[in-house]
Amino acid sequence: MSRTKIKICGLSDPAHVRAAVEAGADYVGFMFYEPSPRNVSTRVAQGLATLARGRSKIVAVVVDAEDALIDRINSEVKPDFFQVHGSETVDRIAEIHARTGVPVIKVIKVSDAADIEAACAYADVAAMVLFDAKAPETLVNALPGGNAISFDWDLLSRDRLQKEFMLSGGLDADNVADAIAVTGASAVDVSSGVETAPGDKDAAAIVKFIEAVRQHG
Repeated sequence: MSRTKIKICGLSDPAHVRAAVEAGADYVGFMFYEPSPRNVSTRVAQGLATLARGRSKIVAVVVDAEDALIDRINSEVKPDFFQVHGSETVDRIAEIHARTGVPVIKVIKVSDAADIEAACAYADVAAMVLFDAKAPETLVNALPGGNAISFDWDLLSRDRLQKEFMLSGGLDADNVADAIAVTGASAVDVSSGVETAPGDKDAAAIVKFIEAVRQHG
């Protein structure tokens, strides 16, 4: 079994980027979505990316972003991946890839088996699919991601995808090993699970999460 890759997402502080990179994170994610408590400007992200470049892959997370923002991120931050977390279609993902030359990770929000099946449409155009929990309609002030909720991991275990995928949604150091064991995810993504409050990362929690994944394999 290949080594599980790790993404620490929603970073906004240089100390936390350093903690993630030094602990061995494969990806670091920066959020470009103003309603999010994890939102950063391209100028801030440019400095943060410098700390990680060449050691961890840089992921720019966007939500139904217009071309102007995509272009600004691509020019100033120079990400290794875009991660699209909104209602982006197959065609839109292809457009972003063609426009920037940067591979795109597509987020699929999951509540039932039909959502898993929907991921198949993106298999040929997305560099990777990331499965995250779909926020319930009753959740007040829900964000596109980072809501600290999980979905039924067995939905992924019943029919393993042919393509490698990333798992997110309510993961933390205490449950990530079980999540990998159930789903067979090739990569895991955490944001709220290494925070003391929305947007406030904790360096010790980042290291603990990475260690928990590495202990699993």
